[in-house]
Order: sequence, then structure tokens, then C-alpha cells
Amino acid sequence: MSKIVDWDRHIGRHLKLRDLHIFFRVVQLGSMAKAAAHFRVTQPAVSQVIADLEHALGAKLLDRSPRGVEPTVYGHALLKGGAAAFDELKQTIREIEFLSESPSGEIRIGCPETIAAILPPIIESLSQRYPGIALHVTDVVAPTLDLPQIRDRSLDVALVRITGAPARHRFGDDLDIEVLFNDETLVVADAESPWARRRKIDLAELADEHWVLPPASTTNGMVVMEAFRARGLKPPKVSLVTFSVTLRTNLLTSGRHLTVFPRSMMNLYAARMSLKVLPVKLPAPQWPTVMVTLKNRTLSPAVKLFVDQVRTQFASLDARAPQPPRG
Repeated sequence: MSKIVDWDRHIGRHLKLRDLHIFFRVVQLGSMAKAAAHFRVTQPAVSQVIADLEHALGAKLLDRSPRGVEPTVYGHALLKGGAAAFDELKQTIREIEFLSESPSGEIRIGCPETIAAILPPIIESLSQRYPGIALHVTDVVAPTLDLPQIRDRSLDVALVRITGAPARHRFGDDLDIEVLFNDETLVVADAESPWARRRKIDLAELADEHWVLPPASTTNGMVVMEAFRARGLKPPKVSLVTFSVTLRTNLLTSGRHLTVFPRSMMNLYAARMSLKVLPVKLPAPQWPTVMVTLKNRTLSPAVKLFVDQVRTQFASLDARAPQPPRG
């Protein structure tokens, strides 16, 4: 590969955004013919674009075979850097749009359902002040920080819970991690359940109850199992395993089931959802909720507004247990 001294001048003269876009599509489809059909041009025209790119960069970008085309090591480098460049350009265009008379934009958020449940005050505040902003919330199973959606820029920000101090985890040098608050696992029943009238409950009394729990790999699930194990008790009777908040709360209305929810969710919605936090002592491991973004990525103005609102709203989620519903 030949060395190019004046890159600024070279890029301005020889590299075009459309050519990069065609290169990306060729790699995605694995075929120059398919890319040509996509852009409604001839295959020789696509081949010429690739040849011009290879000449401009002084490196072979694609390996050709009977099965199609695949990027070389140089092609992979161009894919990675080019995707970042296109993303920065899109973010700049969004900022220009946002600075117009009618602020608008999209915010793509990833989080588990129990965090999505505490986002309505933030969404309501943003929608009232900036009706042109649209939020897209995608379910992200926790606890995990293996977040390809952040790395490939299909998500702007992720809100997830982790177990233990952030220093114990390997997040990757490409991610920014910000601790927002520490949560807590609470045992919950329907407000009309016989258990809701008890002022003191020993964990052993709940061993034969019907539990609706998230998977054992989650922090909520692990806390419950560890609590019984630490007391030398047999594991609780689990009637259903699900992440679904809606399914769990609906089953609680029968009065026969128990579940666990994060304290942050119960602080906001225990009374509204007619739920009662039971006076049951569970282990309290460090359980921070963190905000994850991609390092060195320019956030759009709309995403910056969301991030600031999250910091403000989540700072109020203190460690106090929610008050029991009235009535």
C-alpha cells in the first residue's frame, strides 16, 4: 500500500460519499450485481466505483470468488471508519434540524422492561417541551453490557442494571459507563393479598407460595434464590418465569402469587398498580443502574436532552422503600 502524504487534499479530490455508500452496499449484499440492481445502475458502473476507491486508497478492498465478494483487511478498516464518518454526518444533520424553529429528532434507547417502566416521567417531560422528538425504546435483556446495538450505532443510549461495582466489570474501552443510582430487590404482592396485611413476614413462610420470577440469571432472580439458600431453606415454588412486567402484575391480582420488582419501579408505581411491598428482608447486593453510550460519538441534541433528563429524574430515585397504597 502506497503512502499518501496530504490526506486532506487527497480525500477531498478522490473520495466521494456516494462511492463509499456503494461500497457498503456491495459488502452488505455480497455481490456487485445485487448492488447494481439496488442502485439501478449497471454492474460495470459499480465495478468502476470499487476500482476507483481501491486506486484512491492504494489498497485492495474486496476479494472476489464464485460465492461473491468479501472485504479484505483493508475493506474491513474502511467499513469501520466509514460507518463512523457517516454516523457523525447524520448526527450533524440532526443537530442542524434540531436548531431549526421546530426542534425535532429521534432518540433510540435500549433497556430492560423494568427500566422502561420508570421512563414515562422523562418521556412525558420531553414530549411536552419538544413535541417533534420521537423516542424508540428497544428491549435489552439485563444484566449485560455486551451491547452490539450501541457499538453498531443502532442505539443511541442504553440503560441497564449490573451486579456489583462497575470496576468489577469489563466494559470495553469503547463504551462510556455512568452510574445513575443503586437499586434494590423488593418482594411484592397484590394490595388485596392476605400477605399485604402483615407487618412482619419471615422468609420461611413464603417458601410454599406461588412465585412469579424473572430468569434466575437476572439480579432479581439471583437475590431471591440466594436469600432462601442463605437461610438453609428449599428453593421457592416458581409457577412462572418471565421478564414481562405486565404478565407478573396481572397474575398478582389473583392474590395467590408473589414476585419481585426493583425498588425504583415500586417507588413510582406501587400505589397506582395496587401493589404492596412486603416486609421481607432480602440480601442487598450493590445493584447500580448505569447509562451506556459509545465513546467519542457525537450525541445529537435530542439525545443530549434525554441524557440530561435521565440524570435529573434518576437522581431522585433514593433508597427509601415505597409507601403502602392508601385505602
